[in-house]
Amino acid sequence: MFIGRQSELELLRATLTSDRAEFVAVYGRRRVGKTMLVREAYAGSLVFQHSGLAAGRMKDQLTAFGVSLRAAGMSDAPTPKSWLEAFELLGRFVESCDGDRKVVFLDELSWMDTPRSGLMAALEFFWNAWASARRDVVLVVCASATSWMLNKVIHNKGGLYNRLTTKINLQPFTLAECEAMTQAMGVRMNRHQIIEGYMVMGGVPHYWAQLDRSKSLAQNIDAMFFAKTPILENEFEYLYASIFKNPENYLRIVSALGKHKAGMKREEIASAARLANSGNLTSMLAELESCGFIRRYTQFGRKERDTLYQLIDNFTLFYYKFIEGGVTDEHFWEHQTNTPARNAWCGQAFERVCLEHVAQIKRALGISGVLTESHSWSCAADPEKGLFGSQIDLLIVRKDQVINVCEMKYSVSRYAITKAGDQAMRNKVSDLITATCTRYAIHTTYVTPYGLVDNTYARNVQSQVVADDLFAF
Repeated sequence: MFIGRQSELELLRATLTSDRAEFVAVYGRRRVGKTMLVREAYAGSLVFQHSGLAAGRMKDQLTAFGVSLRAAGMSDAPTPKSWLEAFELLGRFVESCDGDRKVVFLDELSWMDTPRSGLMAALEFFWNAWASARRDVVLVVCASATSWMLNKVIHNKGGLYNRLTTKINLQPFTLAECEAMTQAMGVRMNRHQIIEGYMVMGGVPHYWAQLDRSKSLAQNIDAMFFAKTPILENEFEYLYASIFKNPENYLRIVSALGKHKAGMKREEIASAARLANSGNLTSMLAELESCGFIRRYTQFGRKERDTLYQLIDNFTLFYYKFIEGGVTDEHFWEHQTNTPARNAWCGQAFERVCLEHVAQIKRALGISGVLTESHSWSCAADPEKGLFGSQIDLLIVRKDQVINVCEMKYSVSRYAITKAGDQAMRNKVSDLITATCTRYAIHTTYVTPYGLVDNTYARNVQSQVVADDLFAF
């Protein structure tokens, strides 16, 4: 069962019709479906595939590589004594294979790179001295250790500098892809439930694959995270450990960001996480952003030095809110229905889902073809300047000189704007105009699951976006 990923499939399959050697890197967070994507794209063209051992020594890695060569058809392949020998054997095997295009897939490459193994030097030699000179080879490398991939492959400054011909940073599923997956699995969920599932799990396909169609969503969440032996036990620790070689400092960063809804400046992160405000922090923030754990944004009207970083990963935020510290109730999530803690979490989590579907919001507003920038924005109260103090989670600043001020409100039915809510929105618009001196037209936009109750205050809203709009492909 393969769902979605059409643009990625097209990109990979285009390498099969190329008239040159192709060097492809696929990277992304753990459980996002990298291996499945590669196998789907190159089904029928893979002549060799090998996956590194999670905790293997160099000797074990080389032994496994020999096993993979023999399994692929090189029956007389010896166990290589070095990576140079391993890749020399691989080259000989590929030369013996039939076919116009021969795909070599090295999965979990980072696990093969044990200390002082010489793996990267051997890979560089294999590509530069042999594979790149051929017209029939597609070399695909993949790893969940995103920081390793970025440092050793994507941004390689040595022999592999600028050698990649295709790279894919595989992102989690959208709501539409999660819906397609549940339908293919026979799991009956309405869109409101899918949004709630997304607020817990994000768009990580492996997590959605754990859903049991005989259980409700709440029962499934309990089984995955709160049962006596949860299906995804220790997933949080495995997640960061699999991506980052030394995850402790990364966890300090996300833990600090988890306590600040609107985000933090890098100097604030450095202080809270007890890290030096250095180039190393810059690299860690870039890696976390590349994995989709955090987002970086500049507030509208502010300078680049005022950039903020915000924790955006749904599963991480769910972990910090409900799982960290331990829960003894095996039916915890079922018992959380309509509690203040869950209701507060729903409001914030729904905002994050919307921030991950800005393209769908733009489409619903009919501005997909308009050049835009997305921002968050805030200001402190200052009576002398006429500022009330505001926090706006999404501004869509349009080239046609319109700004959509988006207010995301979670509800289980149509959302009713109250007199106080209407005044709060008026204050936000007033603060935005006063603080930024913008001359753009301001359009208020509400994003809600079921739309607005048609009352007096709803008539002051220029546009609405509903849950169904977020499910557009």
